[in-house]
Amino acid sequence: MSNKHDKSKMGEMPAKQDAPPKVMALDLPQAALSEANQAYFAKCQEKLGFIPYVLLAYAHDDAKLSAFAAFYNDLMLSPSGLSKLEREMIAVAVSSVNHCYYCLTAHGAAVRQLSGDSVLGELMAMNYRAAELSARHRAMLDFAVRLTEASDHIGEADREGLRKAGFGERDIWDISAVAAFFNMSNRMASAVDMRPNEQYHSQSR
Repeated sequence: MSNKHDKSKMGEMPAKQDAPPKVMALDLPQAALSEANQAYFAKCQEKLGFIPYVLLAYAHDDAKLSAFAAFYNDLMLSPSGLSKLEREMIAVAVSSVNHCYYCLTAHGAAVRQLSGDSVLGELMAMNYRAAELSARHRAMLDFAVRLTEASDHIGEADREGLRKAGFGERDIWDISAVAAFFNMSNRMASAVDMRPNEQYHSQSR
């Protein structure tokens, strides 16, 4: 019996498989996701064109993914006296202090997109003090950075500074919550060497 067919198969190169994305340094397999989280990933793919790697990193545990996504979406997308841009500015200012590669890349892109100003996005990532900011935004970011660098030094004078800049009591809570969340998120991203999606680098430039 001829083995010609078998030999030709042996000589063929196997089809190249796309390597899985480099999400983080830990090798944690993705868990079986709930229907809600599967739908969430599908929505990300539809609206963004990709699934943010931070979500893939948390997807090793369905419950942790749900908790992270719920807290993030509440802080960054729910109704607030802070605009979406202001919340993204806080994220970038905090991430700049913490040198968080993932969050500077992802949220720097968001600042560029929401502001329509690529220069502001770069300044926010490098040094927000060099940007031409309103007194309101300067006070907001000064507070967020002070909370990041020396939270035990925060006192009534710091909160009063936000009030004088026009922020209400709920706004002060929201500024603090966003800054605190990104301090946590930055540290997790650094601990596991979380990598941002390549798409972020070219967005809104």
